[in-house]
Amino acid sequence: MQFFDSHAHYNDEQFDQDREEIIKATFAAGVTKMICAGYSLKSSKQALEIANQYENIYAIVGISPNDIPEKGKQFEIELDQQLLQIEQLAKDPKVKAIGEIGLDYHWNEDNKPEQKMAFTKQIELANKLKLPIVIHTREAVYDTLAILKGGTPIKKGIFHCCPLNVDLVREGLKLGFTISFAGPVTFKNSKNAETIIQMVPLNKMTIETDSPYLAPEPKRGTRNDSRNVKYIAQKIATVKGISAEEVAKATYMNATKIFEI
Repeated sequence: MQFFDSHAHYNDEQFDQDREEIIKATFAAGVTKMICAGYSLKSSKQALEIANQYENIYAIVGISPNDIPEKGKQFEIELDQQLLQIEQLAKDPKVKAIGEIGLDYHWNEDNKPEQKMAFTKQIELANKLKLPIVIHTREAVYDTLAILKGGTPIKKGIFHCCPLNVDLVREGLKLGFTISFAGPVTFKNSKNAETIIQMVPLNKMTIETDSPYLAPEPKRGTRNDSRNVKYIAQKIATVKGISAEEVAKATYMNATKIFEI
């Protein structure tokens, strides 16, 4: 059984002491492809560096809503300067999407206009480069959907670690996006997990760890890595009444198609 971890952060400092060891262990455990996700200019550069060190690791580059420049007179100038560098990174063949990008009102509500501008500009960049997008959305469901409906991403993409919100998933699927399931669907206190899993067809889902964060049950509370993606596949399989192997195969194919690997 082979797995594709569609979103991990091996560029995170939590892996600084044993990154190579963990990546090798992950490949040995059957996770044969991974996406290393950027979320800022610095982490996007690191994601691409890691992707270029390993044949079966690929990168996505972008500026998340939690990493955009500070609001103020220089905001748009600084954002545009960063996006010029993101565009240059994205021309590397190992870069497969613009992301993670989107809106996050959990941590910061006083810069909503700036978040929306950064999201919109990066959708435009993805369209220019003919790349899909990878979306981070938290407590911003309806604004996220409004921007996607107005911005029309050409290559669509993925709702990463998709919030378990029925409206978001229903409308996201209608817009042509893929839903990515991560550790939270395995949590014992997770609301809507089984309902959402049933809503999403096998051909419209991917699986991810979001390592080193959000380790699934039974590893919750530990540093996450891609070897744990099997627990997410098993949860989906149990809910849908199919084998984990079927989930692994379908999500692997979906990820390779979206990222054109």
